[in-house]
Amino acid sequence: MASYQWNDGRILTLNPGDTTSCAGGLNQQQLYALFFYNSAQNDTGATLNVVWSNSQPPVQVQVPGTTGRLGLASLLFVSGNDTNSVSVSMSQNQPGAQVQAFIGSVKMPTNTAGINNTPLEADGQLHPFKAFTRYYAVPQSHWYQGQLQSNVNQFISVQFMQQSALVNVVNCLVDPSPTLFFAGPTAPSQVKVNTTTIQTLQWNLQGSGTQTVWINADSIQNSQSASISLLSLSSLYAAHQP
Repeated sequence: MASYQWNDGRILTLNPGDTTSCAGGLNQQQLYALFFYNSAQNDTGATLNVVWSNSQPPVQVQVPGTTGRLGLASLLFVSGNDTNSVSVSMSQNQPGAQVQAFIGSVKMPTNTAGINNTPLEADGQLHPFKAFTRYYAVPQSHWYQGQLQSNVNQFISVQFMQQSALVNVVNCLVDPSPTLFFAGPTAPSQVKVNTTTIQTLQWNLQGSGTQTVWINADSIQNSQSASISLLSLSSLYAAHQP
């Protein structure tokens, strides 16, 4: 059994009996997601207890079993407006279970060891979107177009802004909600799901001069052919200026 301090949101591995706590590390006016990957070398699923309030029961997060670490992440969203702390535990009665976890947002993780943390240029070019990749940009106050491309069924990623998140699903076959969990009353209204049944998903976003972050929520194998792009539409809108 081990207990970890998690204020930097880094990647860590939880085994039966382990706990981890981010104490006072969540900021007001920011939305966070806890990413949980099944990392067991077998198909054993895991149940995690997430505590965000002393007066509320823990949220139980199911991390489905998978063979060869091929599964999607289970995501738990929590708002810094509801709590500044969150703790996660895995009970001891889950032999063979193992989960990799990190915290994602416009702020986190501040320790990006093991994560490909890189800027996303607004050049309209497709960039590789591998597993454990965190892209970031500061879109200016005009419109942009984002695009995801993948030939894998149910490819999932998350776009974070300060107080909102967009869960993008390419080649969507089933409802992704069983892998989405929420702690507190605020987060459910701050998360939207954007799906398409084809290989390319495009969406518009309006910059505000604040940071936007995109994090892959899929497996290593399923991310081999995935890509993402960001395109500034300022020149198109300039053509309509009087």
